[in-house]
Amino acid sequence: MRPVKQAGVISTHTLVTFAPAASAGAGAVLLLLHVSRLGFFFVSSCMLTYTYRDLTWGGLPRFYWRRFVSVGVPYLCWTVIYFFFLLPTAHYHGIGPALKGLGSMAETGYYQLYFLLVIMQFYVVFPLVTVVLRRTAGHHGLLVAAAAAAQVAMAVLTHWRLLPPLLQKYSEQDALSYVFYLVGGCVVASHLEQADAWVRRHARLVVALTAASALAAEGVYFLARDGVTTVLGATSDPFQPSVIPFNVGAIACCYLAGVALVRPERSRFVKAVVRSGSDNAYGVYLAHILVITTLVRLGWRNLGAAVPWPLLCLLTAGIVVACCVPATALLARTPLAVPLTGRRRVPWRRPAAQAAPAPARGRGFGVAVATPNPRPLNANRAARGREARSPASPAAAPGQG
Repeated sequence: MRPVKQAGVISTHTLVTFAPAASAGAGAVLLLLHVSRLGFFFVSSCMLTYTYRDLTWGGLPRFYWRRFVSVGVPYLCWTVIYFFFLLPTAHYHGIGPALKGLGSMAETGYYQLYFLLVIMQFYVVFPLVTVVLRRTAGHHGLLVAAAAAAQVAMAVLTHWRLLPPLLQKYSEQDALSYVFYLVGGCVVASHLEQADAWVRRHARLVVALTAASALAAEGVYFLARDGVTTVLGATSDPFQPSVIPFNVGAIACCYLAGVALVRPERSRFVKAVVRSGSDNAYGVYLAHILVITTLVRLGWRNLGAAVPWPLLCLLTAGIVVACCVPATALLARTPLAVPLTGRRRVPWRRPAAQAAPAPARGRGFGVAVATPNPRPLNANRAARGREARSPASPAAAPGQG
């Protein structure tokens, strides 16, 4: 699922940067692409719960330290990187204003980095979430229903700007704005085999309902844009209530894509591409705005006068991937692997194949840890985007398996 949703993240930011702001088509596409951030939060909470569902209070220091290393350190490092990258065009009048600007970036998360602020908030309350999951065993359906109701309420309040000013200002950075996807990931992880079997068995229904919900959301969008009615919402912002059903279906379809990509009969080339996309997804997420901003500085937008914006955005996304994947793979083999890619350092040469396979290991976001209750790997493989690795393998990152 990693390369699939990262493609959505890159497409979203490419569209925002290079598509005409007044284009109805660009707004319609953007409305659906916002699901990439929600998929990020869903997969993050799902795999965290899958790995740490039996977390005890005694294990909290180790848990939080690992979360800090895998998320907090890359967040701080990339905040500083973006600060210096933007410094030539920031025009700060002295060191004081510059430091204030750096503090503001760290507080709100520059551009895409706020994803990590949201997931770090979830880490803080995760031990309580595990307690709730245990106490509500047998009633997880009600838990999901309550989270869905809360999500609709938050979307309505945020979309129509009914929240208090402070909450409205930080709505994108507030984990409550994504409560349904975070809680949903936890519940799915608690019933991973059943969820996997249901989605596979009803794949056609999932795809059909997702397509129908996409058409419904687009219908609301164009009704509002054409001035027919705004009672169901308007614009293509990520908190448009009408798009929630599509988000759920799209995440399920992303899982089905993961299931298809890790089938044993896939060719070596496909497996290599999927593994590369999976390994480098976190680094691509962290770095891709550098490439997009560089293209803007080089005048890439001027091509919009001669090239249709859909083609321009497609070309841009290809350039971003072509730059970020090799750069991430290279950084992962240096001492800067953890702070800049969220992965353990990867050896330049692969170790020789072992005579016997290593035990399957569950993995959190930044570490590889033994899973207390081993489960079948077929569902987990789709979420991770590849087969289980050996203990020496690099670790996962937020939004990844």
